Amino acid sequence: QVQLVESGGGLVQAGGSVTLSCAASGRTFSMTDMAWFRQAPGKEREFVAAITAIGGRTQYTDSVKGRFTIRGDNGKNTADLQMNKVKAEDTAVYYCAARAGSLTLRMVTNEYPYWGQGTQVTVAS
Repeated sequence: QVQLVESGGGLVQAGGSVTLSCAASGRTFSMTDMAWFRQAPGKEREFVAAITAIGGRTQYTDSVKGRFTIRGDNGKNTADLQMNKVKAEDTAVYYCAARAGSLTLRMVTNEYPYWGQGTQVTVAS
């Protein structure tokens, strides 16, 4: 079993920055792909960003490109999401997700078997 713990959420002013961190523990894989998803009230959980353990390739949803950066440390099984120039529409619960490393970026919730408990990010306008 793999456990994921997120940290770093909170209240941030529009235009500001916040960094979310995710740490994996337990029966982690030698290589772990990690991703961030988010869920706003009344909406479905959506993909935000992902990074592969092999090659460190990244993918972002269009609405965060140029503002968010995902970084991973495969040796430590951690993944951070640096969120810059945040907007009110970024307000959501952010979830870290993990899966065994692969050559393909995954952007769908059911491709990730392991999830954190979520951390709230609220952007004040």
